[in-house]
Amino acid sequence: MARLTKFLAFIALAFGGLFGCSKQQTEFPVAITHVNVIDATGAPMRPDMTVVVANHLIAAIGPSQSTAIPRGSQVLDATGKFLIPGLVDSHLHLTGSGEPRGSREFVLPLLLANGITSARDMGGYLESLVPLRRDIQQGKRLGPQIFFAGPYLDGSPPSFQPSLVVSDAVEASEDVRVLVQQGVDFIKVQSILSRDAYFAIAKAARREHIAFVGHVPDHVTAAEASDAGQKSIEHLTGVLRACSRDEARLMREQLQAGPKNATPQSSHSREMEWERELLQTYSEKQADALLAKFVQNQTWQTPTVVLLRNDAYPDPKTHSSGDPLLRFVPRTIAGKWRQVRVAQDQWFTAADFGLREKLLAQSMQVVAQMQSAGVHILAGTDSAAPYVIPGFAMHQELALLVQAGLSPMQALQAATKNPAEFFGKLKTDGTIEAGKTADLLLLDANPLKDIHNTQKIRALVLHGKLIEHAKLDDLLSSVQKFAAAN
Repeated sequence: MARLTKFLAFIALAFGGLFGCSKQQTEFPVAITHVNVIDATGAPMRPDMTVVVANHLIAAIGPSQSTAIPRGSQVLDATGKFLIPGLVDSHLHLTGSGEPRGSREFVLPLLLANGITSARDMGGYLESLVPLRRDIQQGKRLGPQIFFAGPYLDGSPPSFQPSLVVSDAVEASEDVRVLVQQGVDFIKVQSILSRDAYFAIAKAARREHIAFVGHVPDHVTAAEASDAGQKSIEHLTGVLRACSRDEARLMREQLQAGPKNATPQSSHSREMEWERELLQTYSEKQADALLAKFVQNQTWQTPTVVLLRNDAYPDPKTHSSGDPLLRFVPRTIAGKWRQVRVAQDQWFTAADFGLREKLLAQSMQVVAQMQSAGVHILAGTDSAAPYVIPGFAMHQELALLVQAGLSPMQALQAATKNPAEFFGKLKTDGTIEAGKTADLLLLDANPLKDIHNTQKIRALVLHGKLIEHAKLDDLLSSVQKFAAAN
């Protein structure tokens, strides 16, 4: 218990405020008239509808010619525009960009300006996440609904911070129990965990009735993770390896330590050879069996294709600050990103990038096969990983999912309906239906015709509060000023 006392010190005060928060002041009703509704249920678009929002909920939906508008409503004429549910980024890190101002002045405004109304934080500092969520729930700050894991559970040395190192069943049981007491929404596992530690965490999570999600550890197969009850797999970790006809051999080779005198260049060469064999041994039969297991066990997938794409196609212009979106990234963070990219790419040849391109193509093919097989998919970005810019990356992810083979509706559902189902909140969130939470995104063009149209944002309704285009522009301007000064 001693190693967790620093988390417990603030918990009584923080969570007392969280669960005893006051209701936000009631807004005037909002009526969005003459709008084309894409409700994300999978039903066809409904033209010329009126959507009435009152007391944070969707109060009514109906044809504009016959739907009554409450007296005193704020009326928004949306003729020619398209209404979809607010977007959900199911994999990001709010505290990974400097605290506390990084999340509050950089990440949150970019999420809102890009139509993201809910976020699944996949590893961060509870001492920052708890008060941040509390402030949003109490109406002190505009922000998305936040679900979080808190610190990662990992082996030694851990891959990232904050982490709790788990080496045995005792530590697994203690860490899971205390994190549940702290109010986390799920447990996040990382890649360095031993087999014994991983399965002990799975057992502890079942005992505490909480989901565990994350990477498939290097010592565990994707099929084993699915059978152990891991609810979601991130970044397709372990998935391509599990689709190989030589999975056991590739797993042994992946875990073998290199020579003590190995150079970074020789280590890189071994990694490239291993990835080449990963592609050469891909088996459709193995893939079909794995996806069938995911369907049977209801193992969700968050492929974060935008992250995989960035690994495959590092853009030279980002090294010289040529990407226009970098104006929204604090200078200190952009500088760190450049350092990481230069360090990663110094050994790569054109042939290596060609191999990464093929790995990306194979990964995207697997994502399409998952969708066809009935595997549940969540749209996530891993913001703010290097060059994965919060908010904007979600629209890139949706476009990549469509490029992989999902329909625009399926991609939208991965960022709306599916996350609500994942969290057991589909009765109240995720689609545009009467009685559900009013998190809505108004677009200037039809995303079912071109998924890139999710970027053409006219207005946002955040938990019933209308945020019009000018305010969204103000959010972007504030981030740009913060980025230039920091």
